[in-house]
Amino acid sequence: QVQLVESGGGLVEPGGSLTLSCAVSGFPVVNADIGWFRQAPGKEREGVSCISGHEAIRSYVDSVKGRFTISRDNAKNMVYLQMNDLKPEDTAVYYCYVHVGYRDYWGQGTQVTVSS
Repeated sequence: QVQLVESGGGLVEPGGSLTLSCAVSGFPVVNADIGWFRQAPGKEREGVSCISGHEAIRSYVDSVKGRFTISRDNAKNMVYLQMNDLKPEDTAVYYCYVHVGYRDYWGQGTQVTVSS
């Protein structure tokens, strides 16, 4: 059974850092593209970053390039999103996502709030 569980969100001041974690179960992380999405109040959910399966090719939305880094630990079956130089506009619920076995799977989300 595929399951994604995010953690690591919280309240941080502008310019601060957070690392989000996505614990993956039900398949090896190297076998699928895994992404991070976010949804701010009143806005549509948007893709933030993705790491491809075997090649681990990373991609980012323009607004986070140079500040966010996606990575994974194959042994722990985890995916991470390191977020630096956070801005108030990064405030959102962050979700881990994967499409595997002809289905979409989402985690429950973790809240990130950037405020002074």
